[in-house]
Amino acid sequence: MALRAEPPDGGWGWMVVLSAFFQSALVFGVLRSFGVFFVEFVEAFEEQAARVSWIASIGIAVQQLGSPVGSALSAKFGPRPVVMAGGMLAALGMLLASFATSLTHLYLSIGLLSGCGWAFTFTPTLACLTRYFSRRRSLATGLSLTGVGLSSFAFAPFFQWLLNHYAWRGALLLVSALSLHLVACGALLRPLSLNEDSATSGPGTQLISLLHHGPFLCYTVALTLINTGYFIPYVHLLAHLQDLNWDPLPAAFVLSVVAISDLVGRVVSGWLGDTVPGPVARLLILWTTLTGVSLALFPVAQAPTALVTLAVAYGFTSGALTPVAFSVLPELVGTGRIYCGLGLMQMVESIGGLLGAPLSGYLRDVTGNYTASFVVAGAFLLAGSGVLILLPHVCFPAPTSKPQDFVTEALDIKVPMPKEGSGED
Repeated sequence: MALRAEPPDGGWGWMVVLSAFFQSALVFGVLRSFGVFFVEFVEAFEEQAARVSWIASIGIAVQQLGSPVGSALSAKFGPRPVVMAGGMLAALGMLLASFATSLTHLYLSIGLLSGCGWAFTFTPTLACLTRYFSRRRSLATGLSLTGVGLSSFAFAPFFQWLLNHYAWRGALLLVSALSLHLVACGALLRPLSLNEDSATSGPGTQLISLLHHGPFLCYTVALTLINTGYFIPYVHLLAHLQDLNWDPLPAAFVLSVVAISDLVGRVVSGWLGDTVPGPVARLLILWTTLTGVSLALFPVAQAPTALVTLAVAYGFTSGALTPVAFSVLPELVGTGRIYCGLGLMQMVESIGGLLGAPLSGYLRDVTGNYTASFVVAGAFLLAGSGVLILLPHVCFPAPTSKPQDFVTEALDIKVPMPKEGSGED
């Protein structure tokens, strides 16, 4: 473990960015492209859309709900063995899913087992990355998360091609093989020890302090609302297009358009987050509002040109909000508490990830179309943006010389320094 006074803003950190790039592709790229399997599961098991939607929702929820466990294990054993074990679990879940005979089997294999693997990979890696960067944190986060956009662009038509040639069971076997690459990604991680760690209290004290920290709680509520509607297009957009009599391959291509725009949005937002003066949270409010509006407008668009235009707008803004969302958190809680803070936030976020897609599917079953589903999804993002508007008044009471200082000054939790000669952390 390397010991540094401050984050190096480079060095081996770029290898961690590379690892996070492939991990985000193999976790969220797969999740975002899972809408291709959605229609197949509805037909294969003759189930309603709401019940099939629980597969992706359970996976997202377990990934976020299990984040504190992955964070705690990483704090104790380091991120490398935890992420490698997570890659094995994710691959095993997809392998078992290929033998599914009921939706319950898919809930347990993809939702629970692969979800646990994703929890052990994504959060520890992102927490490790934030410790390597300070001034370039938004850019590094944006670059690492571009893997989601690239993989979504490739996976949506690729998965559709696999379904056409090997059916859904054979396709899941190949997705399992792809997931094994998470093990190699984990091997690239190298934990970093910073001087700030010596002033950081134990996990229990950190948890209590975060639960009493108003800005952190406000931020967590906002991201939970955002998370409720964020994944809806990746689960139901393809089905919505098929309701409009689109062929499967052109519909899958629209998901690829979303992915390309997502990729561009992440890079642009990461660069803006490090260069535009003022709190990064303001950029987050902007991107969240635009994402909610674009989601709510999807049912209005009927012509192919309008749908593709909205797909581009949604992809860019939804991709842009992600790097700044993760960049605000270490400024709120400090890099010494990032494992605990990120794990706790993602655990609470899991409520939104769990309920979002089934609620959307339920509205589809009740109304017969996806109009209400997309409008409600957009409303959740706009509600999250409304909560974020409260954040500057809580967290950024006065201007400072650095944009990031707006957030760090608000940390009112006092962490006791170790007594001289006591030998305690």
